[in-house]
Amino acid sequence: MRLRADQLAAALAKRLAPVYVLSGDEPLQLQESGDVIRAAARAAGFAQREVLTAEPGFAWTQLLAASQSRSLFADKKVLDLRVPQGKPGKEGGQILQTYAAAPPPDTLLLVTLPKLERAQQQAKWLQQLAQAGVWVPIWPIEGPALVRWVTQRLQQAGLQPAPEVAPWLAAQVEGNLLAARQEIDKLRLLLPPGPLRLPEASAVVSEQARFHVFGLAEAALRGDPARCWKMLAGLQQEGIAAPVVLWALHRELSLLAELAAKLSQGSQPEAVLAKIWPQQRRPVLQQALRRQRDWLALLGLCHTIDAVVKGAEPGDPWLLLEQLCARIA
Repeated sequence: MRLRADQLAAALAKRLAPVYVLSGDEPLQLQESGDVIRAAARAAGFAQREVLTAEPGFAWTQLLAASQSRSLFADKKVLDLRVPQGKPGKEGGQILQTYAAAPPPDTLLLVTLPKLERAQQQAKWLQQLAQAGVWVPIWPIEGPALVRWVTQRLQQAGLQPAPEVAPWLAAQVEGNLLAARQEIDKLRLLLPPGPLRLPEASAVVSEQARFHVFGLAEAALRGDPARCWKMLAGLQQEGIAAPVVLWALHRELSLLAELAAKLSQGSQPEAVLAKIWPQQRRPVLQQALRRQRDWLALLGLCHTIDAVVKGAEPGDPWLLLEQLCARIA
């Protein structure tokens, strides 16, 4: 079966298929579609999840072995297979066909692929996976559809946008859904729920800000304090609110604290980082994990900065953000 991304939630509410295939280059829709499938699987009792990444040198027999193994504590399993190149090769294609011909009971296979060319879409392994379950090709959201998407997300954030707000915001992000989500998160963070007019939105949304908050977080994780301080100064000059900067840093620190806890429990770095998607983020996170140990203390500093921002404690939040970036780096 072939579905659009906006049809996926309704289909999952009716029944859970044994196989799901996601393909496309739009990262936010890929991530959210995968999250919806995994959430539906958890609700149906698929308590175990195993992530496999088919990078060069991947042994495709691992997929069959994983589908046959069972945990002592969970009868149902999700196999989360990522194929970054979109081409499983001859061996992988044959194994995927074998799997699709008789999906194992109590196992759900989720395959994530990049955008597929026409020839790849006609491959036997893909067609058989689609026949066994559901294929969701993901396309960019553009034009009026993007305006509707922005309107819906603003409403989900508790905001009631005036008619001109969503078209204006859609034009600012130029089809980048990740950027749109970031701006909507900032609006939700900095404005109270209720009606949203264009002057209020434009005062919060940064139009092509020179220094991006996510770029700051990456510079800190890469261990570059000098660049962090330069970017912080740029963000402050651009008028970006301190809570937005803190939110971006706190998000990364929460992830790293979770990863570090798994490593301390004996998990192998490769297994822990294999769940990070997109895979381009893995080297940066691994570098930070090697350099820094006390993530809980850094999260504690985040809470202190939050209290300063809210006026509950004295201090300069921007100076504290400098300290936080320096300690991360």
